[in-house]
Amino acid sequence: MVKETKLYDLLGCSPTASEQELKKGYRKAALKFHPDKPTGDAEKFKEIGEAFEILSDKDKRQVYDVYGLEAARGGAGSMPGGGNPFGGAQGGNPFGGGAPGGAGFHSFSDEDAFNIFSQFFGGGSGGGHSFGGSSSGFGSSGGMPRGGNPFGGASSGFGNSGGMPGGFSGFDDGHSQQRAAPEEETYQINLPVSLEDLFVGKKKSFNIGRKNAQGQKEMKQFDIQLRPGWKAGTKLTFKNEGDYNPATGRRKNIQFVIQEKANDNFKRDGDDLIYYLPITLKESLLGFEKQINTIDGKRISIRKVNPVQRDEQHRYPGQGMSIKGDINKRGDFVVKYKVDCPLKLTPEQREAVEKVF
Repeated sequence: MVKETKLYDLLGCSPTASEQELKKGYRKAALKFHPDKPTGDAEKFKEIGEAFEILSDKDKRQVYDVYGLEAARGGAGSMPGGGNPFGGAQGGNPFGGGAPGGAGFHSFSDEDAFNIFSQFFGGGSGGGHSFGGSSSGFGSSGGMPRGGNPFGGASSGFGNSGGMPGGFSGFDDGHSQQRAAPEEETYQINLPVSLEDLFVGKKKSFNIGRKNAQGQKEMKQFDIQLRPGWKAGTKLTFKNEGDYNPATGRRKNIQFVIQEKANDNFKRDGDDLIYYLPITLKESLLGFEKQINTIDGKRISIRKVNPVQRDEQHRYPGQGMSIKGDINKRGDFVVKYKVDCPLKLTPEQREAVEKVF
């Protein structure tokens, strides 16, 4: 009998679930609630990541089953006698042996959730896309949550090896508590990006002006690693990197919002790219042979021997825009026709048309 089933419920599993069942449950739930999805929920996505981190580690799972979530997080006061289930001197490990991982309270972050997601689905560190909540917005160098192993084993730990995990401010009356400061104000900056850069996921650097503590303007460079297939409206948050706020003594948050630059050749439609091929009236009637380039420079030959019909188009699967961070997965390349009709006809031309039709 387990103390509570919340984490199992988040993964859609029973308390007797095997390792494979936990992984299967995580995949399904994480894909459903990923903030990129229409059904996305950033907070739910974070909870699902924490549930998998705990349940995939046999030591943490055992603590959770017996004492509940706060104990599995390493919070003091949640164990009999106020002990820390992962601690050393105070309370010790109730299951014997050394403490699994590090000691202390573990604050599971948005970055941790994206890192676990990236272990399953690839695409590098999930910290690159904060969806309004990441502690740093970009540049997570490791794929594992705070040095831990999301697939279980005693190597997974809590906290960082040199200090207290994000926002932890110390002990009070013998109990570990995390003092949550009010969320700092966030202001948005539109970031125009070309379709070509969004297709490949290019790294971009921008110098943004911000105010320092003395009210003077200074320049700050932001290095942003775009992911292939990102769409207009994608939001990327840098916490405490904006203007200095005298009222709080901290910096405001900056949120970049991706905007797509107008493209001379292509128009984006979801994951598809539409190319409007200009042809003359004569070509639309008698046919033509032309070559066009896709967004990655591949040449496609198009040959028509019959008249172009109204709203006719040609679709080339797998030659369109990158999909969800993977340049190897692409939408369609759609060719539509733009007929250059004359604005007026000479009497001779009118007579010729009337004779033919």
